[in-house]
Amino acid sequence: MARSSVGGPAGAPVPHGVLSTRGVRRPRPGRLVAAAAALLVALGGLAGTAVGAARPASAGTGSPSPSPSASGSSPDGVREEVLSVPVGAETGGEQVALDATLYAPDDAGRTSPVPAVVLAHGFGGSKTDLTGQARALAAEGYAALAYTARGFGASGGAVHLDDPDYEVADARALVDLLAQRPEVALDAPGDPRVGVAGASYGGAVGLLLAGTDPRVDAVASGITWSDLSTALDPQAAQGQAGGVFKAGWASQLLTSLTGSALAGAAPAGGAGAGAAGAGLDASAAACGRLAPDLCRGYLQAAETGVVPDALREQLARSAPAAVLAGSRAAVLLVQGEGDSLFGLGDSLANAEAARRSGAPVAVAWVGGGHDGGFDGAAFEDRASAWFGEHLRDGPADPGAGSGEQAAPTPPFSVAVPRQSLFGGQGGGQGGGQSGQAGGGAAPEERTLESVPPLTGTAQRLALAPAPLPGQQGQPDQQDQPAGPALVLSPAGGRPAAMTALPGIGDVASLVGLAAGGGFSTAVLPGQAAVFETEPLEQPLTLLGASQVRLSVTSNTDDAVLFASLSDVSPDGSTALPSGLVAPLRVSTAPGRPTTVDVVLPAVVRDVAAGHRLRLVVATTDSAYAVPTDPRVYAVALAGDQQLAVAAAPASASEPSGDSLDVPWAHVLALAGVVLAVLALALVDAARRRRRAGAAGAAGHEAPAQAPEGPEDDVVLRVRDLEKVYGDGFRAVDGVSFTVRRGQVVGLLGPNGAGKTTTLRMLMGLLRPTAGSLEVLGQRVRPGSPVLARVGALVEGPGFLPHLSGMANLRLFWASTGRPEADARFEEALEVAGLGDAVHRRVRGYSQGMRQRLGIAQAMLGFPDLLVLDEPTNGLDPPQITAMRQVLRDYAATGRTVLVSSHLLSEVEATCSHAVVMARGKVLAAGSVAELVAGSGEVLISVGEGQVDRAVTVLGRALGRDDDGGRVLGVRDGGVLVAPGASGTGGLVAALVEDGVRVDLVVPQRHLEEVFLELVAAP
Repeated sequence: MARSSVGGPAGAPVPHGVLSTRGVRRPRPGRLVAAAAALLVALGGLAGTAVGAARPASAGTGSPSPSPSASGSSPDGVREEVLSVPVGAETGGEQVALDATLYAPDDAGRTSPVPAVVLAHGFGGSKTDLTGQARALAAEGYAALAYTARGFGASGGAVHLDDPDYEVADARALVDLLAQRPEVALDAPGDPRVGVAGASYGGAVGLLLAGTDPRVDAVASGITWSDLSTALDPQAAQGQAGGVFKAGWASQLLTSLTGSALAGAAPAGGAGAGAAGAGLDASAAACGRLAPDLCRGYLQAAETGVVPDALREQLARSAPAAVLAGSRAAVLLVQGEGDSLFGLGDSLANAEAARRSGAPVAVAWVGGGHDGGFDGAAFEDRASAWFGEHLRDGPADPGAGSGEQAAPTPPFSVAVPRQSLFGGQGGGQGGGQSGQAGGGAAPEERTLESVPPLTGTAQRLALAPAPLPGQQGQPDQQDQPAGPALVLSPAGGRPAAMTALPGIGDVASLVGLAAGGGFSTAVLPGQAAVFETEPLEQPLTLLGASQVRLSVTSNTDDAVLFASLSDVSPDGSTALPSGLVAPLRVSTAPGRPTTVDVVLPAVVRDVAAGHRLRLVVATTDSAYAVPTDPRVYAVALAGDQQLAVAAAPASASEPSGDSLDVPWAHVLALAGVVLAVLALALVDAARRRRRAGAAGAAGHEAPAQAPEGPEDDVVLRVRDLEKVYGDGFRAVDGVSFTVRRGQVVGLLGPNGAGKTTTLRMLMGLLRPTAGSLEVLGQRVRPGSPVLARVGALVEGPGFLPHLSGMANLRLFWASTGRPEADARFEEALEVAGLGDAVHRRVRGYSQGMRQRLGIAQAMLGFPDLLVLDEPTNGLDPPQITAMRQVLRDYAATGRTVLVSSHLLSEVEATCSHAVVMARGKVLAAGSVAELVAGSGEVLISVGEGQVDRAVTVLGRALGRDDDGGRVLGVRDGGVLVAPGASGTGGLVAALVEDGVRVDLVVPQRHLEEVFLELVAAP
């Protein structure tokens, strides 16, 4: 059998989203976000029926055909040949060929064959990402075969997520092809000496191939999974069924696939825009080239927040840990310490399976991961050294001269980061064996002679209840009760704790927050139980997953919780390593405690003497799907009430130099808890939005009890809405109105009219007592998905005062999990009009500046419905005038604006429609023109595009008659005038004589008069 090796993706294992590096031999951390997202959503896409595909035919059944100019050599002594490799057909019979390129030394041939390496790219990538890696391997004396996986780039077929019958069988066909090539060395007829390398999506296919094809001799795999089902739906409670859906990562994939798939979603036949809507294929737009059955499964998981059993079973088909025991290949596993998609435990699960085969296994834990900071060039060097050991006579040093030997790859190595206040790794995020990839102090690499168990030494430390961060020292927090801690899982799952943002990483590191004596985004008041150890007498190194036994009681039949382990310094500063949490779903009998053993996140960190370890058990996390119904849990320590710490063996615990510990808590200790809570609430309310596409300007139908015009024009429908509080007070009483596309609607009323209560129910912040609200045809409830298409500024803006305006906007948008390009920051900032002040700290802003920043935040992503509560508060007259035009222009794109205000003149000048409320009821609703009809002023409506000309003609006519007449302004496609004593007859005649078409002459009143009359009525 030919020892096969795996060659990693060129440049960095960060393809489209995380795994590809376009052939550049340097870290490409920015690409980690998209690919990781792409991979995860694909993960979710498998909820359909099991794949029953025909096995791909081997490459030997049809000779690969070089393109016309497929081969050639270059000055570096490497020749390349473009190939089209036929593989197995899709389920429906579609023939599939893979786009591949073979790179080989010029002198390789039948008389001097060389080992081969198959290079697999990451999710969303192509063979182009592997060019640099392939040429480098060819220059080192390998035949490197880089290919584009099924469903990507120029290769045919659909994406099946490394399914054994598709992508793995395709890779087997490539090995068949290499066995036929004269330049490839053979261990036996049909058995090439070959390896496979890749990261994430490509890393998994290499391991799956090695576990099912005995011809593979070596594999180098980076930041990949052991089982897709547990990666997407993780479960930290041992012995419990199900898991908690990684909704944040799933949404990353959904948005990344949408843009690339929109062209394919359009109906055939070139139908015009007006007729095309009915024929658009939403599934194609959402899933791109994901196989249809997987797409259906993914959409089910994304919509319900729960991974169905069929999806979980299908994901388990792509589990390297299930097949590696049958591998004969030498396996190198490189895993990222800062990875919220595939954790360190995945590498140990794969290593344990591979060790059972008796073949060599090595594991390296390095900085970074899918959340950024993974050093692809260092991974490439590790792979090259591994292939030198197992495809050749011994390890070659990639950075040394030809033939110079390097030390063998150790069985286990770990990059221990310097301690950082903010919970992230203190520099050196990369996966290199030395040096630093991300600036700051480089991590220290330590080695062991064997792969340690995931649980480390399981050193026992006593735990005890502790106050929440920021509440230490408060009189009512000094003595913690011995009983269980009661925690709330809020309605809608919001506000939610923020620990690690998918594709971005640790929130505390991102924004520079410390939890030392202040507010922590990872621990929200009322939503977390906290337990701590005594200060450590001796330093220790966390190396793996610690464990704890908990007692959980729920008021329903299950509980969803998130457990994490933090390092707390003597001054109270807290570091949550890489922002990692362990989700658990516990089946319970209501009111009865259930005992579970919980495996905490696997982490790497030096903990200094005098520090404490803090266990946090929270009810929410923004990266996961949580229950939307309100729940109360009781959480307590169980058993011996001790923490089994995953401490490193002594040989890996002793640092060779200083382990830097910088307690910076005093820098930000005064960050206000109240302001932070308000900021989180605003972030939560405003993250409900989607990327809105520009549409044509819509007509101006009036909001009314019964909708007028086409139903698909309705953006907001309120029906018989009531809100009655516990003391019997009826704040909203039978409110009904309809808002349509293209309208700017003013919600008017005196204090206590029920305006803000109505808006809060619209935002899902309050539950109605009766009636309903629908946005874009979907019922609004707390946590409704449609609220993502609503932007809001309600009851004033809230921001983190120590950050700049721009940093606040970026943090808010990052919390939505949507691509940065969708935010349209420049357009929103143009609305804010803050100039260079947007880069100053918010604490120095005036009220007007904060208000403008709040409006810009609500407009990020340009949602379908923009809800603004008193938007002109704090604005000066020129800014108010500018804001009028901004809102009108926003509605002119086909979007809708709902404004609550007590400034009647502003509503009259800005809004096309109005709803007047008092005493919780709607008193009137209609267009502003209709409501104010009947005064001495008149609105003269003219033909389309003739308003400016009408203003000139009317101004000239009124100027000739000295009777007090004047032009008052422009409104609703017409000119508002005070005609004076001469009346309107002469004005109409002047317009017609000058060629201006007069459509309507409507008498007017001021909105204030109408309002006072309505409100004063009994």
